[in-house]
Amino acid sequence: MHFTEPVYRNPYWPTWPLLEVTSGCTHNRCKFCTMYKGVRFSTVPIEQIEEDLRELAETTPHARTVQLLSANPLVLTYDKLARILELIRTYLPEMEHVYTVGRVTDLRNKSVEQLRSLRELGMDEISIGTESGDDWTLDRVHKGYHAEDIIEQCAKLDEAGIRYWHSFLNGVAGRSHSREHAINSAKVFSQTHPMLVGTGGLTLFPGTPLLEEAQTGAFDPLNEREMLEELLLFVENLSCDCTFITHHTIGGTNLTGPDFLGRKDEIVSALRNQIEHGDLDRMARIRAMKRTL
Repeated sequence: MHFTEPVYRNPYWPTWPLLEVTSGCTHNRCKFCTMYKGVRFSTVPIEQIEEDLRELAETTPHARTVQLLSANPLVLTYDKLARILELIRTYLPEMEHVYTVGRVTDLRNKSVEQLRSLRELGMDEISIGTESGDDWTLDRVHKGYHAEDIIEQCAKLDEAGIRYWHSFLNGVAGRSHSREHAINSAKVFSQTHPMLVGTGGLTLFPGTPLLEEAQTGAFDPLNEREMLEELLLFVENLSCDCTFITHHTIGGTNLTGPDFLGRKDEIVSALRNQIEHGDLDRMARIRAMKRTL
């Protein structure tokens, strides 16, 4: 098997095996991320993909799920994605679900009909690194799209019958724009139909522009209490029925699970309890030990 470091497998997808079809990230400019820093984006030749599939046909012939790598394989053209999915079906005939990740911008060059065709070939669930639905914040961290793009492209996924995930990056707007980031993200996400909304708390990793800006005073990061307050505001304004998960370092409180709307009051109550009684120093220590997304 061919893999280009780093390899990231979505921990919430029970997928095995992994199949590399791209390496690196086409954008690679988000100011909070160093995951693919120094990795030049490239597409994997079909010959190499087929070689890996032949190996998988020998080692895991009964595989039912596979995750396509790397940062945003969805950027590939419809024709190439369709060819890859057809090859997966050929070599792994029991395949049921193909998972992939992508940017909002990766959907612009695909019609609803093409997306529907990809879904019929097995690509039925994608994770979108949305991060925010607030235009100021999206511009601030160089995401490369705006709220209207999120709504427009997700409508195509809805029509094509492809399930998708949103992510909310708690704290990425800093103190000065925290309220707008939380409320506008919730409003935009609620205008779409994600199967899952995931939240993660910002960590300022070495080598990121946001850390450098924080060190010079150009970025005003939230403390742990403010992060929780922002997350609470996001949850209070979110109204889409979905599974909700959080990577936030909230000790002793499990906010993850399906039926967000049915559990919303419970989640709000848990967050308020953490704001008032949580061990915020412990949460800060846990965050300080993180080294990667």
